[in-house]
Formats: sequence, C-alpha cells, structure tokens
Amino acid sequence: MSEEEEFASRMVAILNGGALNVAIGLGYKSGLFEALDTADKPLTPVELADQAGNLNARVVREWLGVVVSGDIVEVVESEEHGGEERFHLPKHRGTFLCQRGGNNNLASYCQEIPILTSCVYNEVSDSFQTGAGIPYSKYPPFQEFMNQLADQKHMNSLVQTFLPSIDGMVDRLKAGNMRVMDLGCGQGLAITLMAREFPNSTFVGIDLDDGAIAKAKEASTDLSNLSFEVLDATLIHEHELAATFDYVIAFDAIHDLCQPEQVLRGIHDALKPGAIFSMIDIKADSCIHQNKDHPMGPMLYTVSLMHCMQVAMVDNGRGLGMMWGRQKAIAMLQEAGFVSIQELDIPNDGFNLHFMAEKGSDNKEVA
Repeated sequence: MSEEEEFASRMVAILNGGALNVAIGLGYKSGLFEALDTADKPLTPVELADQAGNLNARVVREWLGVVVSGDIVEVVESEEHGGEERFHLPKHRGTFLCQRGGNNNLASYCQEIPILTSCVYNEVSDSFQTGAGIPYSKYPPFQEFMNQLADQKHMNSLVQTFLPSIDGMVDRLKAGNMRVMDLGCGQGLAITLMAREFPNSTFVGIDLDDGAIAKAKEASTDLSNLSFEVLDATLIHEHELAATFDYVIAFDAIHDLCQPEQVLRGIHDALKPGAIFSMIDIKADSCIHQNKDHPMGPMLYTVSLMHCMQVAMVDNGRGLGMMWGRQKAIAMLQEAGFVSIQELDIPNDGFNLHFMAEKGSDNKEVA
C-alpha cells in the first residue's frame, strides 16, 4: 500500500471514529448501553427502546446501525422469530460503556466534544483570526457536563483514596484546627465532602462564578464549618487571607485561568509557612513532540483548543491550555515561591497528576 493509500485509509477511519464518538455519546446519554448491558437476552429495536425508557424505536434502530457497523454492539438473526434482527452488548465492552465501569467508563467522555461543538464551534473557528478567547458565558452545557464528571470522581475517590495518599493529611484533618481552601470550587461538592467528613476543621470554597457559589451554599446550609465566597482568584492577595490556610487544593483549575502566575502567587501568600498546596492537573508534557505518543493526546488537545485555552485567553490572558504540561507546571510553582515540589501519580486516575508543593519558611530554598 502506498503512502497516499495508507493516509486515505486513515482518513476514512478518522471519519468513522468521529461518527462513532457521537453515537456512543448519544447512546450513553439515552441509557441505551445500560439497557443492553442489563438485558438477559438479545433485544429487538422495539424492546431496546422500551427498556431504555420508552424511546422512539425508529431512532433507536438507526442508532443501532451506527454502533453495529462500528463493531460496538453485536447483531444476531433469530431463526426462532423469522430472521428478525436482535442486538446485544458483550459484557466486557459494557465495562467501558456503562456506569458500572467506574473509572473505566469512557463512554461518558464521548459526550465532551459534541457538547463543545454545540457550544462554540463557530467561535473557535473565529478565534484563529482574533485570538480573543471565548468567555465562560458561552459554555453552560459544557460546564454542567464537567461538573457531573468531577462530582462523580470526587464522590468515588476524594475521601476514600486521594486524601489518604497525602502522608498525615487525614489525621490532621480529623484532629481539627486545619483551615482548608478549594480554589475554583465550582458548585462545591469536593469541599463539602471534606467538611462533612472532617467536622473539626474549617473549609472555604472560592470561585468567580456567583451562580455556582449560590448552588454550593444552598447544598451546604447544615454545615457550620464550611463557607463559600465569590472571589476572583487573581485578587486573593488583596483580601485578608495572607498566611491563614493550612492546605489549599485546586482541581483542574489553574490551566483555565487568565493570570495563572498571579493566582499561584496568591495561593502561596494565603498559605501558612510549611503548609501544602495540592494542584491536580492533566498528566502531560509541555512540548508537543513530547506528547506525540500520549494515548489521549488528540482528545485532550481538542478539548483545550475548544475550551481550556480559549477561556484562559480572554482579556489578553496567558492561555495556558489543558496540555501545559508537567515541566511548565513545576517551573511556575517554583516561580511562585513554592518548595519541595513533588509530581505524584493519583490512585485510580490515569488522566491527572498531583503536584504537591509546600510554602517554605523564609530560610528554605526553592526546590
């Protein structure tokens, strides 16, 4: 096969893969994979439509055409029913297509690019000319989707595995007198989970989105050790927060900021000497050639192109983007004054790294 023929074949595979991504996302959202996964026999389109929640059988049949031709769902002809086509999902595939798969569930992520496309496809196209970025106000459906993904991850792992992976953290939180900030807390689930689990410590969530903060407050009215504040993270240094926190955490937030250097310096200022900052961010390198073999490289760069970089370019922002990478992350933490910077894997999370850094005493050299 010639180079031209090889690339033509690859382009066909890309077109089919893009179509399958859309169909998998739709099937996941509509409950079709869950219905196939729990069925005790192959189903007709009508049966599948009924079991998935009274869906339209004609639409379901066309969807089946996509996922069968894409070798996701299997079809059998039933001689018992006059050759009628029936459909089933092999159990090993359900692990990656259904909620029971937990961290192996990749079908949920198949919704990501279609949602972004519906939000800002034309705006992203225009950005190649303008470089002006795209404000958060253009992304409500995507923000809701990402909140759902993050909430599920926090519920499954934050208290159970992440905090215990930090030496001594759980004991200190239980003992009390710790003051903790979640920077970019969104609707506040992570910091609320922590406040409920560790009632002897005090927790603060900050975010620029007043709507998200309102929802966070509404969901936590019973907690006296938790507060929320609408605050621009670049202005932390202007508030009475200097040297008042024992622990600050930021989940996939820093790369979305217009002025990340200023925010990192503000976090450093907000910490007490010897206190810890946990920055959870994408597991990648800082140069494109270093990410050439990244297993999710095209997907992550596309999400960044359509969202992360765009929101971070507003008002002449830095535009770090999701794939800013470990080298740049460590350098920026150092520039902000952090010491003892560690790059740690996160239990049961292959997407992210845990950059754990410390605010040193005045006589401690930067790592």
